[in-house]
Amino acid sequence: MRKLITVFGIIVILGLISFTFPVSTDKTEAADNTELSIDQSENQQSVSTEKNESDAEKGIFRFLSYTGFANATPGHFIMLAVGLFFIFLAIRFDYEPLLLIPIGVGILIGNIPFMLDAGLKLGIYESGSVLNYLYFGVTAGIYPPLIFLGIGAMTDFSSLISNPRLMLLGAAAQVGIFATFIGALILGFHPAEAGAIGIIGGADGPTAIFLSSKLANGINILPDGTTVQNLIGPIAIAAYSYMALVPVIQPPIMRFLTSKKERKIRMKSPRAVTKLEKILFPIIGLLFTAFISPSALPLLGMLFFGNILKESGVTKRLADTARNSMIDIVTILLGLTVGASTQADVFLTDQSILIFILGALSFMVATAGGVIFAKVMNLFLSAENKINPLIGAAGVSAVPDSARVVHTEGLKNDPNNHLLMHAMAPNVSGVIGSAVAAGILLSFLL
Repeated sequence: MRKLITVFGIIVILGLISFTFPVSTDKTEAADNTELSIDQSENQQSVSTEKNESDAEKGIFRFLSYTGFANATPGHFIMLAVGLFFIFLAIRFDYEPLLLIPIGVGILIGNIPFMLDAGLKLGIYESGSVLNYLYFGVTAGIYPPLIFLGIGAMTDFSSLISNPRLMLLGAAAQVGIFATFIGALILGFHPAEAGAIGIIGGADGPTAIFLSSKLANGINILPDGTTVQNLIGPIAIAAYSYMALVPVIQPPIMRFLTSKKERKIRMKSPRAVTKLEKILFPIIGLLFTAFISPSALPLLGMLFFGNILKESGVTKRLADTARNSMIDIVTILLGLTVGASTQADVFLTDQSILIFILGALSFMVATAGGVIFAKVMNLFLSAENKINPLIGAAGVSAVPDSARVVHTEGLKNDPNNHLLMHAMAPNVSGVIGSAVAAGILLSFLL
């Protein structure tokens, strides 16, 4: 009963208050306006929510449009497969792993699909990108001379000094360069482009990059007003690919062109070379070759400079740096950027296929040229001075892989016939010969 009376009392009190202090019309209108504002706010929040959802969808679609999945083409997948194949060859078969792994990874990096012309500065051909800055060392021809400096600091010219006539084999192997040059002209390449393609026959990656950066760089203006094609990527990949495949390509040609009796020829042991001869050789070699082919001075100068560091005996620290730390760093940068330059939209062209075909033929011609010339030399040599024709194959510039292949083939026919030291003579002379040939082509075609 008390509860009922209490509730009834509260109702009466509230009624009296409402009667005594009536709510004004303005307040009522304000309340109505408040309710209207609440409704409008709710509508605005609803519109804002819808807009946010729309922006979120646009953001998601924009993100997806920038992913590699949205920009991938069949060409990207082809080049990714090529990069993986290079890495496989390097790891599984130990084919030039110091070259093929950086190049293979570079191919992967260069062919990750991205939106072109979006200002992302990712591609190697986009001005301002990190890869583009690193690639400058290729296009400007900076990396190859540094590689030659390291090669010079690693090379022992003793076998060539002790038997200078073997230098002719290195010169004979350069026939592949000029044969490929003629073949490229026949296929319709401009002489400058053909010259850059021809150097693949020397099986010398740094020289190929150096020459193509001067002759086939996509910058030089031709007499008819057009520009040369940018063939640096295909030429470099072809040159390094065939360098890595030396153990596969050369042996069948060597066996086909020689008899078993010729492969068993034993050569005289190289004579001992004095320290003075080792010091004088790079100095005389620099002056002689540079006068013949001044255009090759960046390569030849660094090659013989590195050798002087090695043979002088007083610059051991500099020689060690050149043949270890420096050449390793430059090899990484060179391999990575050359690999990245194989961007699918630039690399996968009919010209690239032709370059690979010409490169293979030129390498075979160079190998055959060295072997055949060795057989010709034997016609004029006495029995005790005969040359094993196998070493003619080492006239290409793939140092020291060609010499090792020759040594291996010699051991297969005679387990006691060691040809490595003899083969190094035409091998190192092939390096010099390819650089001289590059200088000659450069002076005529630039």
